[in-house]
Amino acid sequence: MATAKKAAAKKAPAKKAVAAKAPATTPAAAPAKKAATKTVAAKRTPNAAFMKAMTPSAALAAVIGATPAPRTEVTKKVWEYIKKHKLQDAANKRMINADAKLKAIFKKDQVSMFEMTKLISDQLS
Repeated sequence: MATAKKAAAKKAPAKKAVAAKAPATTPAAAPAKKAATKTVAAKRTPNAAFMKAMTPSAALAAVIGATPAPRTEVTKKVWEYIKKHKLQDAANKRMINADAKLKAIFKKDQVSMFEMTKLISDQLS
């Protein structure tokens, strides 16, 4: 009796899940879509506010130099300084440990990288 139930269970067909088909795209539509995104990316120009040369404060000039530079370059130079002096927190890489020069800018012992950009922009004029 028990073997008859097992045999019946084995003979029962397994139910297959019916997968919903995604709408088929034509090969011609895919390249047209890619071409459209390339033309949009080609037209993009940087915002003039980011490219304007800003004068750093005395505290920031001690880290990056006194020459006026765009905000993007200032941020790059600060990151170079942080990496050169190994000031990123080892446990949490998003945190920056301030040395004497950076403490004059940050006014704290440790700041997050997102907070850092705000504090740097306050030092530019």
